[in-house]
Amino acid sequence: MITFPKPDVEQFLRTFSITDFAVSPDEKHLVFSTNLSGKYNLWGMDLPNSFPYPLTSIDQSCQGLIYDKKSRFIIAGFDQDGNENTQFYGVPLNGGTMKEIVNHENTRNFMPKLSNDSKKLYYTTSRGNPSFLNSYCLDLETGQERLVLEGKDAATYLFGFSPDEETLLYYKHFANTYTLLYAKKGNEDILLTPPTEKQHTVNDGVFVSDSMIYLLTDYDSDFTYLASYNLETNKFCKVKEMENESFTAITYSKENQLLYITSQKGVEDQLYEINLQNENWRSIPVPCSVINKLEVAASGTLYLFGMSATKPHNIYKNTGDEWVSLTKYTVPGVDSNELVEPDIITYPSFDGREIESLFFRAKKENDNGEVIFWPHGGPQAAERKFFRASFQFFLNNGYSIFAPNFRGSTGYGLEFMKMVEGDWGNGPRLDNVAGLDWLIDQGHAQKGNILLMGGSFGGYMALLLHGRHADYFKAVVDIFGPSNLFSFINSVPEDWKPVMDQWVGNPEKDKEKLIEYSPITYLESMIKPMLVIQGANDPRVVKEESDQVVQALKDKGRDVDYMLLENEGHGFSKKENEIAVYQKILSFLKRFTAVTEKV
Repeated sequence: MITFPKPDVEQFLRTFSITDFAVSPDEKHLVFSTNLSGKYNLWGMDLPNSFPYPLTSIDQSCQGLIYDKKSRFIIAGFDQDGNENTQFYGVPLNGGTMKEIVNHENTRNFMPKLSNDSKKLYYTTSRGNPSFLNSYCLDLETGQERLVLEGKDAATYLFGFSPDEETLLYYKHFANTYTLLYAKKGNEDILLTPPTEKQHTVNDGVFVSDSMIYLLTDYDSDFTYLASYNLETNKFCKVKEMENESFTAITYSKENQLLYITSQKGVEDQLYEINLQNENWRSIPVPCSVINKLEVAASGTLYLFGMSATKPHNIYKNTGDEWVSLTKYTVPGVDSNELVEPDIITYPSFDGREIESLFFRAKKENDNGEVIFWPHGGPQAAERKFFRASFQFFLNNGYSIFAPNFRGSTGYGLEFMKMVEGDWGNGPRLDNVAGLDWLIDQGHAQKGNILLMGGSFGGYMALLLHGRHADYFKAVVDIFGPSNLFSFINSVPEDWKPVMDQWVGNPEKDKEKLIEYSPITYLESMIKPMLVIQGANDPRVVKEESDQVVQALKDKGRDVDYMLLENEGHGFSKKENEIAVYQKILSFLKRFTAVTEKV
């Protein structure tokens, strides 16, 4: 009888990912951005066949992916090694040489939109207005472009336009919890939610006629709901809400007069259909826990891109009540029975507020008694039932993972989400400490014996918890986390800077608070072994954030290891880098892992 070794890191991390997809208007072609070759490129499928073939060899991740309205070409955006300076290119349907469409050095470009005749490209850019952004209309035949929207007061993004293209839809981003949607017709700018001094958000909107707009907002509510705005009557109307759910995305089927609404409820998503002719609602079962994107074709066919805790990214097609998977991504060489679904638990925080968390428990046969405490990134995001190859790898190697959705997380209402603003280092920190205490009180871990790891804001929180509560941990992993809030505020992209006062704090007015909340203030208490990971091209948390804390700790003779990725940004876009990082982390954690019987 042949016996095989346990799956190693490469089998888990060779799980392929998808970052975006689009379907041609005639439904004969599908394009998606995937790292099927180890690096991100565009791949195509000739539907109904589902065998993919490469379209590009640029080896870069894609941001912005659309077809021309007559299914003749593709518009795609690419940055360079994670620097987020996205430029737009035309891509032939069958691949080959790409054509530069928008390419301006050191600019950030967003949200490409084609006119109905596909002769004009609308897009938002940092060019000429890096703080508040501008939007242009580029004539693809003549190369001439004109300014259609000038950003003022806040980062301003062109979102869409009416069927007759006479009215633009745009939103202003004052903060993650304060976004306003406007319609611009001629020189008139119409706010689509009633005037109020109370901050609220509008996170999506769509024209269903030249005068009727449906939008998703939490105006005068804690959770986001469906509303409408009639440009002829200037009337705002709440249409539909669901208890303790926030609507997150809206898609319109013009041919069938249907709206599709994606909704977030805690750690999972729901999908709804509303018939605009009779206002009937129905819930549509979906093949995954988290919906990343939904497209609806003229035929009424739904295409969905999503994932679950134990199912990687895949693209699905629905032609009735049955979903068919067009991609077949699994964890290569690993039986699905070896993957772990999380338990959903709640625990009381320091002020009695309930905190929902995901607890991934290593299977009994693998369990080494160790627990990784994982504060998520964002911070105005959430740990959800989405697939993380790294989680399943650590679980298979015996490590359980506890991931709390502390205050500031999405999916629990606007009030909860706002609780992190200007309070990065207090309430969320204490929520995490309460989670640590819950683990200890329930017998899942012992104080001083917990492994701490996080990325982005989670990396910041790992540093802060290490500096202020080192007695809970035995080792710490920081993946591109801010270490000094003063330098962080000063170094973020220009279009982020207008929101920093509300989001993090003002360096002058909030000086004492920012000192208190900066991990680098607590270097003396950072006494546990540490591994720091950083992308050299990261535009969000720049290299200097990791450089300064690593150097300061080394100067104090602390046990700190630093892994710098020269060709990465805020994440891992290249498979060899991702594998190397998690091999390094596993090797680091094994230094502190003792196989013991779990209490």
